[in-house]
Amino acid sequence: MTASAPAPLAADLRAARRQLLLDTLGIAVSVAAFGLVFGLAARNAGFSPVEAVASSVVVFAGASQFAAAGYIAAGLPWAPIVVLTFFLNARHLLYSASMAPRFRQVPLPQRAAMSHVLTDEAFALSAAHFHRLGRLDLPGYWIAAILGVFLPWNLATVAGVLLGGAIPNPSTFGLDIVFPAAMGGLAVGLVTGRREFAAAGTGAIIGTGMSLLIGPALGIVVGGLVGPLLGMAVPAPPEAPASPDSDLAGTPVAIDRAIAEVGALDDGAAP
Repeated sequence: MTASAPAPLAADLRAARRQLLLDTLGIAVSVAAFGLVFGLAARNAGFSPVEAVASSVVVFAGASQFAAAGYIAAGLPWAPIVVLTFFLNARHLLYSASMAPRFRQVPLPQRAAMSHVLTDEAFALSAAHFHRLGRLDLPGYWIAAILGVFLPWNLATVAGVLLGGAIPNPSTFGLDIVFPAAMGGLAVGLVTGRREFAAAGTGAIIGTGMSLLIGPALGIVVGGLVGPLLGMAVPAPPEAPASPDSDLAGTPVAIDRAIAEVGALDDGAAP
């Protein structure tokens, strides 16, 4: 009997990873499409094939790579490029802060490798997976980050550099909507209460407004900071009283009612 106890947990893990793979597939299609476009943009900006591929492997920062390619093509000096792309990529600090508590027990070298592949897509996929599963799953993180983003982006960058002008614009096929739609669907699944709703709603409104008025780099950072702060200020909903008297699923047990029911059974069974 004891040996079969972990079976439900194993089944839950398999089901969660199957869902993660399905989510990852949708993201990977969009990532690959824009990886192709980045390869073309890098070539047009004067990158050699080695430089374009190295940018995707070493920098691996999506929007910041596009911005850097544009700045280089415009002849901007390196110092402003570094500063501007830093602020555009600063949202990853928020992702790291959100993920850090889950990874305290993970060895530092592994956390360093995980931080390198932490992107918008990897964060959204893995956060949704952990939420669905109710615990940390390291292989799940690597599935999201490597299969969903790193491999498609880098392979598509190589293809973009080699194929050049033969690549059509992804918007021609509607692929430009795949990424925001998939990310939106994942985000909706993480909104489970009024605090999350307040944080997501406020962050989206402020981020969009600031992006339109000033620029996407500042909009992303300000929205990402103000949204969670407001969410933390919203009073938490009252929780069910926790006690050691709970069933194996973690559901509180009404002790008085349980005692009364047991007593009734004893009375009925008495001779």
